[in-house]
Amino acid sequence: MSKKAYLANHYSAAELKQKYIKSKDLVESRRWHLLWKISSGWTIKNSAIAVGINYDYAKEIVKKYNELGAEALKNCRNQQRNHRGGKKSILTEEQMKKLMKDLELTSPDGGLWTGPKVARWIEKETGKERVWNQRGWDYLKKCRYSWQSPRPKHKKGDELKQEQFKSNLPLKVNKLKEENSEAEIDVWFFDEHRVGLKPILRKVWSKIGERPVASVNHRYEWLYVYGFVNPKTGESLWYLIPRVNTKWLNLVYKAFAVDAEISQKKSIVSAR
Repeated sequence: MSKKAYLANHYSAAELKQKYIKSKDLVESRRWHLLWKISSGWTIKNSAIAVGINYDYAKEIVKKYNELGAEALKNCRNQQRNHRGGKKSILTEEQMKKLMKDLELTSPDGGLWTGPKVARWIEKETGKERVWNQRGWDYLKKCRYSWQSPRPKHKKGDELKQEQFKSNLPLKVNKLKEENSEAEIDVWFFDEHRVGLKPILRKVWSKIGERPVASVNHRYEWLYVYGFVNPKTGESLWYLIPRVNTKWLNLVYKAFAVDAEISQKKSIVSAR
């Protein structure tokens, strides 16, 4: 039979249980839990397993409790420490506001902001000879930026034309329905995709809650994928062709007309 551990008579088992239940600090609560188990007749080893701590650590808690009582169970990490090893704020409140404004703009070299670039900015702003790159990373996070993959946006894209297309499409569909009142009208969206090498989008710093956008210029070779999608039903039709020209596009349209069952009683609005 295992030998019962010795506990100094600072508190009764019932008092230890109440301290365990009422403790709001997770570390201190676990220590009180350990002592309550031991006071109830459990061994130190079994109590440590039940509470989820190391056996040697449990013995150290018991030893300190016997010597110092409740004072030994306090979580010292919650106490403010004034020592040189802690991170002292490099920037003042005004400098932080200035950094946040500058982060809205491009970096001094015209590119995107990174941890090292912020560190160089801090050196220039504070006059410090050396600021570690990691501190730039820390201050990006303090300014509510996170490390994200940008959403690709083609540099030739025209946002004005895109909005005009969204506004005009319902009008075109309604006009077609009026002209062909007896026919079924389906709306399909069509686009082509060229398979080949693509730019690699790496993560960049951006505000939390906002998705960055990267301007890209895709280049492809060899194979093209043509796709038609019916947004109402989710039906999709795909065609693989070796090149893009009028001849091959007409062949794709003919194949699509057969697969989509286009006839005098069924018309299609195809939008790109």
